[in-house]
Amino acid sequence: MDFSVIICTYNRARNLPRCIGHLERQKAVEGLEWEVLVVDNNSTDETPEAVRELAKASPLNIRYVREGQQGLNFARNRGVVESRGKYFGFLDDDIAAVEGWLSALYGTLAREDADAVGGRIHLDAEVQLPPWINEEMYGFLGYQDLGEKVQALDGRHRYPFGGNMAFNRRVVDWIGLFNTQLGRRGEGRKRKELFKGAETEYFHRLAEHGARIFYEPSAVVYHLVLPFQLRKSYFRTIHYNAGYQKALNDASTYGRTVMGVPLFLIPQLNRSVIRYLAEVASKGPSYAFRQQMTVGHFLGMVRGYMARRRIDDLVDSSG
Repeated sequence: MDFSVIICTYNRARNLPRCIGHLERQKAVEGLEWEVLVVDNNSTDETPEAVRELAKASPLNIRYVREGQQGLNFARNRGVVESRGKYFGFLDDDIAAVEGWLSALYGTLAREDADAVGGRIHLDAEVQLPPWINEEMYGFLGYQDLGEKVQALDGRHRYPFGGNMAFNRRVVDWIGLFNTQLGRRGEGRKRKELFKGAETEYFHRLAEHGARIFYEPSAVVYHLVLPFQLRKSYFRTIHYNAGYQKALNDASTYGRTVMGVPLFLIPQLNRSVIRYLAEVASKGPSYAFRQQMTVGHFLGMVRGYMARRRIDDLVDSSG
């Protein structure tokens, strides 16, 4: 098997016909042996029936597997283990791939002997963004566009996004699977459910291993943004959770702390609050919303470091 397309899904049976329909229209893949593996992450809707019907009607090689442990990275790992391709790539269930997507990813992986490749993620043309979402915030909706040229990425500061990324299977032998302590666990507006960037840590590990990571601009997909993702509460929560997760997983040791929170973080939080209030006063709350998110990020870090200290205290007491 040359390539496995892995679609991790949770209670979004309605999205699958669109996602798989675009895969059916892939071009320049006549000599490619490939499959579509749908990983159902414990769905309670009609996902199993939807995949079964799609597999019957589609010319593609579609397989279904269920992963009962809740979490995006659990589903990703199950997809990696169950898939058969020399290369494997991930698509979100709300993604539509252009006709040359698969051939572009496969071509770059093979031509560059790459370990990982990602492409462009654009927002679906039907999405109507509210005025307070500026271009700087598009990345929180999964958007990524690094330009017109194929280029190497360092895996630390620049790396593919999870909605459009592919790997050479040898990377699993090098660094293992995705960290299941990170990432989304379900869908909704609760804080515990809205963790993003679960692939970031994986690319950091690849970078430490010296992996060859590339950006392929011809591998374009379109992300269908859902209504709840266009609310301010969504942006606040994902940025707060990003700070919380960053601090909770920070294994560094700091000399001066208060309740586990490094002292240097306090003035950073204070400056972010002052800047937010200044922007509200000078340009209004809509303009200042991005800075409000930054304040939330620092608050999440404070909470994360406090949680980290409690965990460390429990480990010390049990030892």
